[in-house]
Order: sequence, then C-alpha cells, then structure tokens
Amino acid sequence: MNILIRLLIAALVAFGLSRILGGVHIDSYVTALIVAAVLAVLNAVVKPIMIILTLPVTIITLGLFLFVINALIILLCAKLVPGFAVDGFWWALLFSILFSIGSSILYSGNETKNR
Repeated sequence: MNILIRLLIAALVAFGLSRILGGVHIDSYVTALIVAAVLAVLNAVVKPIMIILTLPVTIITLGLFLFVINALIILLCAKLVPGFAVDGFWWALLFSILFSIGSSILYSGNETKNR
C-alpha cells in the first residue's frame, strides 16, 4: 500500500510539474503514472550503477554530479516512455530537482497525517 501511495504522489507531482514547466511534457495522468513507475525502476536499478561508475567525479565535485545523474535518469525515462518528453538537459535537471522537492514535501505531509 505504501508503494502505491508513493507512486500516486510521484505521478501527481510529475503531472503538475509538466503543466508548470514549459520544457517538460506529459500527455495524461496515466502517462504520469507510467513515468512514476519507470522512474522508480530506473532509480532502483540504473542509478546505483551510474553512481558507482562516476564515483571519482562525484567525489571531486563534492556530490554535485549526482544532480547530473538525476537529470540523465529523467532523460532516459523520456526515451523509454511514450507521451513523456523533455526538451533538453537543463529542463531535465530543473524537473529532477523540483520533482524531488515536491515528492518529499507531499509524501512527508501524507506520512504525518497517517500517524
């Protein structure tokens, strides 16, 4: 049940951001649900591999390269999901930052309400 709530919150945030940001396009809420699921899988499988492969660069940049990895994950998701498009790297970077913030805020609000 917890995973379903997280996916619904992530889809809501992604869909809302696509309406606010001009360079991010999601066709429908169903597409946003698919985007949320694909992002969850990519973050669980691909992201740890990318972090290990880019560990020296991440250390040199004091962890700031993780933002680049997040943007690359968003761009990969845009390639995999039809109906989800990102106009470029900078839009993906902005989307990933706002997506993380929005998801954290909404999920933490949901978590405190359930206690």
